[in-house]
Amino acid sequence: MSTRRVVVTGASSGIGAATVRAFREKGWDVVGVARRADRLETLRKETGSDVFTADLTRQADVDSLRDYLAVSGPVNALVNNAGGAKGLDSVENSSIDDWAWMFEINVLAVKRVTSALLPLLRASITDTAASADIVTVTSIAGHVAYLGGGGYNAAKFAAHAMTEVLRLELNGEPIRVIEIAPGMVKTDEFGLVRFDGDPVKAAAAYENVPNPLSAEDVAETIVSSVLRPAHVNLDLIVIKPVAQAAPTRVARGALTVR
Repeated sequence: MSTRRVVVTGASSGIGAATVRAFREKGWDVVGVARRADRLETLRKETGSDVFTADLTRQADVDSLRDYLAVSGPVNALVNNAGGAKGLDSVENSSIDDWAWMFEINVLAVKRVTSALLPLLRASITDTAASADIVTVTSIAGHVAYLGGGGYNAAKFAAHAMTEVLRLELNGEPIRVIEIAPGMVKTDEFGLVRFDGDPVKAAAAYENVPNPLSAEDVAETIVSSVLRPAHVNLDLIVIKPVAQAAPTRVARGALTVR
């Protein structure tokens, strides 16, 4: 079978960059997509991946991505990973600008990219590539509400619903729709964005938590879901560290038998 190609959004850091590395280790061609060209270039040199600089909240950038992909090779899989959270304020007091940003990147960008690339995913399905894949990285915040979740809960619940509807719409086509919903993942940037660049607050979220998930843990789960036999669809994978039972139920300190 010829080499397959996957598009990974949010590829400049965290889960996205780890997913690019994980697919490359499996021999896939990868196109990493993000806003920061310098980060992408570093990733390209490290992994041998292809890269494309785009702001996925801009339709013109998504259209340019689609056009580039259409002439540069097949698109066998799409990983909608770009996303993020801002703030922990109440619904009453939170910033409407933060909410708008979260909906733009977690919901509308996923819709834009999925709509743009679905024709390319369909075109990739041949005798040697029996299926195509759309993987969307949401969050347990899209399944369980919690105090301070506000706009992030709302955005990720919307992304979850969109993924569910897409699977219904694509029923009958050999296209798998997969949702990965991580819990606590310790990365360099997620907490900094959420806490407006405050490194102390960002670090406190993970303080004394035994083994929060790493970006590599989630990346390996994404790749594994795509590598299942073509007739197997892992609709929803919730992945949390053992120390986390729920968004607001996190053990701190060593895990011990009671």
